[in-house]
Amino acid sequence: LVVLADGRDVARVDAALTAELGPGRHVALTAELGPAERYRRWLAVLRGAVRAVVGTRAAMFAPVADLGLVVLWDDGDDVHAEPHAPYPHPREVLALRAHRGGAAALFGGFTRTTETTRLVESGWAHPLAPERTRLRQVMPRVRPVGDDAELARDGAARTARLSHLAFETARNALREGPVLVQVPRRGYLPGLACGRCRGPARCGACQGPLALTSSHATPYCRWCGRIAGDWRCPHCGHIHVRAVVVGARRTAEELGRAFPGVNVRTSGRDGVLDTVGAGPALVVSTPGAEPVADGGYAAALLLDGWVLLGRPDLRAGEETLRRWLNAAALVRPAAPVVVAADGSLPAVQALIRWDPVTFAERELADRRGAGFPPAVRMASLTASPAAVRELLAETRLPDGAEVLGPVPVPDPPSGAAPGGEARGRERALVRVPCGAGLALARALKEAQGVRSARKAPETVRIQIDPLELV
Repeated sequence: LVVLADGRDVARVDAALTAELGPGRHVALTAELGPAERYRRWLAVLRGAVRAVVGTRAAMFAPVADLGLVVLWDDGDDVHAEPHAPYPHPREVLALRAHRGGAAALFGGFTRTTETTRLVESGWAHPLAPERTRLRQVMPRVRPVGDDAELARDGAARTARLSHLAFETARNALREGPVLVQVPRRGYLPGLACGRCRGPARCGACQGPLALTSSHATPYCRWCGRIAGDWRCPHCGHIHVRAVVVGARRTAEELGRAFPGVNVRTSGRDGVLDTVGAGPALVVSTPGAEPVADGGYAAALLLDGWVLLGRPDLRAGEETLRRWLNAAALVRPAAPVVVAADGSLPAVQALIRWDPVTFAERELADRRGAGFPPAVRMASLTASPAAVRELLAETRLPDGAEVLGPVPVPDPPSGAAPGGEARGRERALVRVPCGAGLALARALKEAQGVRSARKAPETVRIQIDPLELV
């Protein structure tokens, strides 16, 4: 049973299994099949007609007979996280299936999450890593923007979005093949500010952020969609705006002017490319949408590292390194990769050395010191203040439990109130040692059952170890 993040990965593994096993020996389960064909394949698995299954997140429940091996690729991808209750994750489900069925389990990827690092630390799993000599032969050569040698030649390298090093790397690599340009944000200009005082440009109706869809478009609100043609800065009265964050389409436009005559292609939410040819081209992609190049990319530019590393997220560093490594793995051996970030940061150092294991071990140690998952088990309770307090009062928390909060949480953008504050919702975190995680889940389930039997007017959303904690 092989579980992957998206349909493009499933298609590649499906083709590889067909070439290896022959037709009719396995099935692929994805949402694009439609309910009828998906059910036919599901029945083929249930009846034992096929012995191998490859699919996306929902395939973790495929009823494979006499299961001998479960495989999960890139368990850190947030696509694996189920958004509906009870929020199962393929990593947890496949680990349980392997444990109860006596099957082997293989979790792979170009990086390692703190959750799998804890499995290795506990002795349940064992690391499989290539020798450093072999790794040095196939890994790219990573250089950060703004090191001492680069600053001596280009004093603006630390602040320029496309430094001299990145420009020269792309120009030289285009003689040999395509160049990948990873941009963290989609769209044209997803963030705007006042051109004079640099204050954030917000909608006058809902206080949402303003954005631009093209160089000739009028600013609009990303939350309510209102056109802000008459926008004026509330602080200084200025009417002009400037870019705060540059999206993938604006980056493609700028690169098209910087490299005239070079084909510029984009891959993102508006259209994801599966593959690109071996000819010279600039491929501008958002993280996770990078197409596979025929023969590999001649170089890669990882732009706007501060956008990824500066996110207010507990997993910002881990997620940034995962996106960088996934993009750099598409580059040819010994080909250049330029990352626009400070070379002294731990995530950048892990990318340069291609050492995600040490980074994950350090991250796990930091989580243990701060008391965050996976070093502990944590439950998130989200509802109105009265409902959260009521549930906490009725829950028989296990010994050693610690309640953090509750604190206000922001609403989704479509329903956000002025200033992005929540309209009455709060969240409390309940933290317990790892050994008390099952007791915490049972206590919360029991309290939820009591509230349901009493026909409480509001449901409290409960998540164990949610991806978004901060």
